[in-house]
Amino acid sequence: MSKERVVVGVSGASGAALALRVIERLAEIPSVETHLIVSDSGRRTLLHEVGPHALHQLLAIADRSYQVGDIGAATASGSFRTAGMIVVPCSMRTLAAIAAGLADNLIVRAADVHLKERRKLVLMTRETPLHLGHLRNMTALTEMGAIVMPPVPAFYHRPQSVEEIIDHLAARAIDLIGLPVASLATEWDPQALAQNAVARTRGSA
Repeated sequence: MSKERVVVGVSGASGAALALRVIERLAEIPSVETHLIVSDSGRRTLLHEVGPHALHQLLAIADRSYQVGDIGAATASGSFRTAGMIVVPCSMRTLAAIAAGLADNLIVRAADVHLKERRKLVLMTRETPLHLGHLRNMTALTEMGAIVMPPVPAFYHRPQSVEEIIDHLAARAIDLIGLPVASLATEWDPQALAQNAVARTRGSA
């Protein structure tokens, strides 16, 4: 059985731990094959925010990886069929390049391919506050068909750690690709959430 290919681009914005968790969650799905591209700035941010072994972990988990300067790689062609692409985290530089069609590296080129082939493209944009140029680029990409998903934490499931927040955000991004698997993210269920809240309150009493 052929696997669903998912391209993951890692740029240099803050939020490198999200990239590692997205790759880990994708690796848990037997029907998925991951194709990883890490920018030079992404490598630096992984080192700073996650640690010296973070890049090695990413490369070890991904099924295939590519150099960001390799414009002739498989992911640069529309004939390379995929289920979608996630850029996590997506810097404002990468966002702007994708919006302008400046395919000067493999992350931007692969994203451009997903837009032109009408495939799912999820951009986990990391910046705050946002100026008008950022917002206009997000608007332009949304009009082109991309999904702009700033990694804004959801608190309705009452996360108890940063790790739980990261896990939920990674799961939401993967769900947006629309893979033929059960949802990975916690769904909104007021009754179940209320019961969990009561249980946690009793446990801390």
